[in-house]
This record gives sequence, structure tokens and C-alpha cells, in this order.
Amino acid sequence: MKIKISVLLAAIVVLSAFTMKLTTASFYDLKAKTIDGKDFNFSDLKGKKVLVVNTASKCGYTPQYEDLEKLYETYKDKNFVIIGFPANNFMHQEPGTNGEIKEFCTKNYGVSFQMMEKIDVKGDDMHAVYKWLTSKDLNGKMDSSVKWNFQKYMIDENGNLVDVVYSGDKPNCDKIVNWINGK
Repeated sequence: MKIKISVLLAAIVVLSAFTMKLTTASFYDLKAKTIDGKDFNFSDLKGKKVLVVNTASKCGYTPQYEDLEKLYETYKDKNFVIIGFPANNFMHQEPGTNGEIKEFCTKNYGVSFQMMEKIDVKGDDMHAVYKWLTSKDLNGKMDSSVKWNFQKYMIDENGNLVDVVYSGDKPNCDKIVNWINGK
């Protein structure tokens, strides 16, 4: 009888560990700091489609700030938001401070969508948001890697990762616009 109970307990422990491995973290559990240093809870995004973009001020794709702003202005009244994460992970193309980045984005592109503080989007210091975006174990959808600046991640109204759009595709590409419009 003691052996059967031990085997049963061992089975319960193994099944519990397996179940926890399959459990994904919620996008809405994530937090970050805004470019102004204020706490930002992703739970405030419930019910909205979210485009998460890693940005840089000295990149060949930097003009995508203009397209991101146009996309945001066009769809912000349809429960759509953009969150920009400056990152210096690719050829040091975002060397500025948070203040310098904010000034650059405002002055040159009129950015009004939510910009966050500068983070790492890959490597040992990868921010928790990007760990979630790039790990199927956390997001429940897919593994990916951030290949370059201005890579875009689409999150639906329920906090589910939908897909990734790589840097070469502009923010107003059919894939993103059709997703926003529910097509």
C-alpha cells in the first residue's frame, strides 16, 4: 500500500510540473517603464489590439516612425495602440538617453504613441516583455527572435500573440492593416 501511495504522489508531482510548463504567462501580467520613467501596466491594454515595436533612431528603418505614427493616428479610435521600445541591440543604432530619444521622436516624427524606456530586446538582459514575445513557453503561440530594429509583434484584444512582422515590412503593410480591421 505504501508503494502505491508513493507512486501516486510521484505521478501527481510529475503531472503538476508538466501542467505548469504548459501554462503560458499573460501579456496582461507584464509591466514596463515609460520613456518618462513612469510605471506602465499592460493590464491597462485589455480590449485593445497592440503593436509592439523595437525602435532605434539611427537605423535605415528609422523613417518607419512616420508610418507608425500615421497608423496609430488612423486606428487609435478603434482600440488600437502602438508601444515603442527603443533598443540599442543592433549595431548601436540607439545610443541616446531616454530624454534624447523622446526629443528625437517628437521633433522629427511627431510620435504620440506610447514610447517606453530603452531596453534590451535580446541577450542576457532581455526585458520581460520581449521574453514573452519571443518564447512559445510564455506566449503559447510561437518562438521567435528579434532580428533587427522595427520588428513588430501583434497582440489581440485578449492579450494573445497573433504574429510577428519583420523590419522590412512597413507598419502599414496589408498584414497589419488587415489584422487591425479584423480581416
